[in-house]
Amino acid sequence: MTVRIAMWSGPRNLSTAMMRSFGARGDCHVSDEPFYGAYLKQTGDDHPMADAVIAAMDCDWHSVTDALSGPCAQPVWYQKHMVHHMVGPVQMHDLKGFKHAFLIRSPERVIASYAEKREVVTAEGLGFAKQRAWFEAEADRLGHAPPVVDSADVLADPAGTLSRLCAALDIGWDAAMLHWPPGPRDTDGVWAPHWYNRVLASTGFEGEEGPLPELAGEAARVGDECQPHYAFMAAHRL
Repeated sequence: MTVRIAMWSGPRNLSTAMMRSFGARGDCHVSDEPFYGAYLKQTGDDHPMADAVIAAMDCDWHSVTDALSGPCAQPVWYQKHMVHHMVGPVQMHDLKGFKHAFLIRSPERVIASYAEKREVVTAEGLGFAKQRAWFEAEADRLGHAPPVVDSADVLADPAGTLSRLCAALDIGWDAAMLHWPPGPRDTDGVWAPHWYNRVLASTGFEGEEGPLPELAGEAARVGDECQPHYAFMAAHRL
């Protein structure tokens, strides 16, 4: 039986590097933001390459859900999801039998990174509040906190943090998760040329980051709005 892992994060959360890490396992298939097309088609959100994304993807919420729940040739299926994409009829409880986990990152780093790729940065578009709501819903269902990993912990101690994550997901630890060859993958979303330049050049996790960036003006206000949700999630990290 395939272990289906739904990893919920927001943008610029180290999510693509985590997908590379799981994809480096010999027993794992990966999916890159499978609900992105449905999100863009429903909302009309003016994302970079939006038309190309919609044209390339299955944009039917239920069809995507059926596919994610269907057969997989590998024992592990890692699905990289953006929680703010989930504006349609599909909710977490529709992904039955999945192991749900949550990837977080400090608002300061998320906002500074996101602003390099897109001018408009909103709290809703970063997904911190929704990520917390979905975490709380899964914790209520399970009776305990689902796995939470902070990108800072992954970068500071990749082997230790990822081995704890694997244990929490009931899959074996594989040291192959620490390194991967550079370049694109067939499993990358069509948006990779815009968003993935650093990951495409990477061969592993890049090590600890420097001091938190200082935000000003509207970016600082957005950061202040996101911070309580991040702090709540961080208190549950592995």
